[in-house]
Amino acid sequence: MRSDAVRHALDAELAAARGRRGGEPPRVLDVGGGSGVLAVPLAALGCSVTVVEPNPDALATLFRRAEDAGVSDRITAVQADSDALGQVVEPGSADLVLAHGLLEVVDDPKNTVAAMVDSLAPAGAVSVLVANRTAALLHHAVAGRLAEARRIADDPAGRLPTEHLLRRFDTDGLTRLLTDAGLVVELLQGQGVLTDLVPGSVLQHDAGAEQVLAELDGRLAATAPLRDIGTRLHAVARRVP
Repeated sequence: MRSDAVRHALDAELAAARGRRGGEPPRVLDVGGGSGVLAVPLAALGCSVTVVEPNPDALATLFRRAEDAGVSDRITAVQADSDALGQVVEPGSADLVLAHGLLEVVDDPKNTVAAMVDSLAPAGAVSVLVANRTAALLHHAVAGRLAEARRIADDPAGRLPTEHLLRRFDTDGLTRLLTDAGLVVELLQGQGVLTDLVPGSVLQHDAGAEQVLAELDGRLAATAPLRDIGTRLHAVARRVP
């Protein structure tokens, strides 16, 4: 579901939210939460989760997952686009807002982040996970797809014409997007710092290699410059009271 580094960051944020609320369940808003890959496990941890998702098929899967896990009473699903977030979510109602795999595909990430900030309670935080432009360029180049690597380098959005996503981010661009919205970035780390660079044959022929790789990935996730080549970038940014 998540890398160890992302999981640890979210666990720490949820613990902090519980502390601020005197032990009451953290209120989580999952924007573009899809079929509940994040929402259902978080509800199982005791969180109260609201999922805003435009796709009715994804919401149907969310309902089934929540029912199977016995957490339907902790999840509220709202069928809406992220553009309408301010119309369907009460301002100041979320301790943690998730936008994982969202900002690459929305029409206007600045408006989306602004709406996320409005939904935050005082001292609340957003967790953002986005595709990394630098990693995409590197992976295409290493694979010998130099023309595609050049297109990613030249394109202002860091994408190829055939891709469904609208943009990729680098560490500077992601930091600027969040700080311009009035947030303080407290954590910036990479997801998949090494995993996509290590040949699969290494993992197949060494029984312990996968565990070692996972440990290295977690250890190096927030270390520049390795952080900057992670397949995806993860940021936790806080609303200052």
